[in-house]
Formats: sequence, C-alpha cells, structure tokens
Amino acid sequence: MSILAATVWAVLAAAAPAAPAPTTQPALGVPSSPSPAAAPAGAAAKETVRPSPTTPSPTTAPSALGTFGGELSKLLPETDSPGGMSATVKWIAVVTVLSLAPAILVMVTCFTRIVVVLGLLRQALATQNVPPNQVMFGLAVLMTVAVMAPIYQQVHREAIGPYLAGQMPRDQAVKAGERHVRDFMIRQIEAGGNTDDVYLFVRDEDAVGKELTWSDVPTLSLIPAFAVSELKIAFFMGFRIYLPFLIVDMLVGAVLVSMGMLMLPPVLISLPFKLLLFVLADGWHLVVGTLMGSFS
Repeated sequence: MSILAATVWAVLAAAAPAAPAPTTQPALGVPSSPSPAAAPAGAAAKETVRPSPTTPSPTTAPSALGTFGGELSKLLPETDSPGGMSATVKWIAVVTVLSLAPAILVMVTCFTRIVVVLGLLRQALATQNVPPNQVMFGLAVLMTVAVMAPIYQQVHREAIGPYLAGQMPRDQAVKAGERHVRDFMIRQIEAGGNTDDVYLFVRDEDAVGKELTWSDVPTLSLIPAFAVSELKIAFFMGFRIYLPFLIVDMLVGAVLVSMGMLMLPPVLISLPFKLLLFVLADGWHLVVGTLMGSFS
C-alpha cells in the first residue's frame, strides 16, 4: 500500500511544472548578490525574499505662507512688487475708514444728544416700542441734518469744493474742514459747562504745568470729550422730561393703593393720563424745539 502511494506521488510530482526561482531587482548603487541555490525538490522549507531597501525621493510639502502668498498674488496681482503692496495697504486703510465713517460722523455731530433724549422720552411715556425705532432714528437723523447744515456748508465752501476743483491740496483741505467741526464741538462743550471733561483725554505731560487752550487740545482728544459732554446734557434734559410723568405715576399708584386695588398695574391706568398730558402740552413741539434751540 505504501509502495502504491509513493508511485502516485512520484507521477504527480513529475507531471507538475517547475516553479521559477524568485529573483530580486538590485537597488541602485548596491551590488547584486548571487542568487541562493535552488532548494531540492520536495523540500518543505519555505524561502522568504526580503525586499531591497530603497531610498525615498525627497519631496517638499507646500508651506502655508507660500500658499497664502500665491492666492494673494492671484487676487491682487500688484502685490508682487513693494509699490503694489503699498498701494494695496492704502486701499485697505481707505475701506476701513469708510466702514467707520458713520460712527465717526455720529460722534462729532449732535446726533448723540438727540437720539438719547428721544429714547428717554419714550421710556418716560412707557409706550414700549411706540414710536418704533425706525421713526425715532429717522427723526434724529433729520434733526441732525437741520442742525449741522450750516457747518456742512462752511466745510464744503472752504475745504471740499476747492479740493475737488484742484485748487487746494489734501492736507490743507482737511485742516480747513476740521477747523469748523472743532469750533462746533468747542461751542457745545463750553455751553454745557463741561470743559473739565477735556482733561480726561489729554495727556498728563500736556496738561500739567500750564493752562491749556483749545489750540493745544488735539482733535483725537476733543472728540471723546465732546461725546461725554453730549451724554451729560442729554441725561439732564431727559431727567427734566421724566419729572411730570413721574408725578402722574405716583398719583395713580397712590389712588390705586388707597382703593385697595393692589393687583392692578399702575402703568395700565397712568398711560392714558400721561398721553393726555403730553398731547395737551404739545409735547413734541416742546421737546423738538428745546433740542433744536440747545445747539444755537
């Protein structure tokens, strides 16, 4: 039986094709080693072939700065040269100033005082959102235009017009227009008696040891001093507006308490009386007229 099995195994081994010997590709710069001797037929041991070491090709990853520079050069082709970069920075500065222009105009005009007084008037009436914000801001803007129209005409006549006509350089036009705006802010600060607020924004070395004049106060220090002065005047006017409506609230509250109606909100009862008082006294004419007259 063992002889028959050995004979069948020998026939199958002779009929099977011989497997080619594994060869390895020698690496560059490494001498080729002789191929190992072929294993005899029928050997059970398995031969492993180790891959030859290869040197990875050097690759450089693109840096983030280079990628940003390339994208920036595509968007702004002029940034490749120093002159083009300087022009681009100037344009960015101009766009930034234009975006802040509304806030700057609000701080150097009478808009702050007007909008604060109108807001306090609405709170004193306890009418919540009546008039709505759009109406309040629209009225404040129109009143601001009416008050600042003479200042704008002077600035346009002495600064903007000559500059657009090419008769005045830019620096001189800025100084000419700035002078009228400074005069307006200085008049309002002196009229409100808030000259002490200027010292809050002046450097100590400029304020100590000498008496300051308005020419010694830079514009960057005059603008916040003017804003603080406007807020103080607006709150004082709002306090005087609050007083009559506060008296109405106190009277209504006292009547409700004396009648034992503690659960009834006094605002519901006092609101019609406050509106009646405001209409009979022609409140809008008084408030708007007082605001407009406070800037003369």
